[in-house]
Amino acid sequence: MKAFVAGATGETGRRIVQELRARDIPVRALVRDIQKAKTILPDEVELVEADVANYQSLNTALGDSTVVLCATGPRPSFDPTGPYKVDYEGTKNLVDVAKTRGIEHFVLVSSLCVSQFFHPLNLFWLILVWKKQAEEYIQKSGLTYTIVRPGGLKNEDNTNPIVMQSADTLFDGSIPRQKVAQVCVEALFEETAKNKLVEIVANPDAPRKNFPELFAGVV
Repeated sequence: MKAFVAGATGETGRRIVQELRARDIPVRALVRDIQKAKTILPDEVELVEADVANYQSLNTALGDSTVVLCATGPRPSFDPTGPYKVDYEGTKNLVDVAKTRGIEHFVLVSSLCVSQFFHPLNLFWLILVWKKQAEEYIQKSGLTYTIVRPGGLKNEDNTNPIVMQSADTLFDGSIPRQKVAQVCVEALFEETAKNKLVEIVANPDAPRKNFPELFAGVV
């Protein structure tokens, strides 16, 4: 297995890279700025400079990767097309390239509540709308996928158990980015994670379950 991580220098993406390397999985990281990435990511990670909005650059960037993990997101800006370009068109390009390369598994980090059009986050240029469109594109692509919808993202880790449920059943709650990264990487190894959409939060009152139990519990 060799993992291609898009959005590798983001707060969630860099944690995905860490989790992959902790399991000795080779990583090829898609970055916008190689010099910046060198200060963020481990030395043994292959860095490739490309743009998800550019299909041809992605085609070259994937190299010999066998799985893809996508944790991209638009930078905060006043550009109303940002979420469309990154969350939908960028993901669509990555899915299309993954299909031509025979990628074995595609893991996408999405967001809780993407099915709620009147959610406040959609005031930011319809960000949840475009994430939902990207989800649907992956589901129809024929690729083996796992879509992970986390709750509110926290930079600090905690010991709260992970709650994992099926689509449109969790509507609030938060989760550390480190746990999101763990779920994404574990999905590559769990048969019951294939072709599933899972929603995740962390709750101190939830029963503690291992990853096979968590993924198997989602239908």
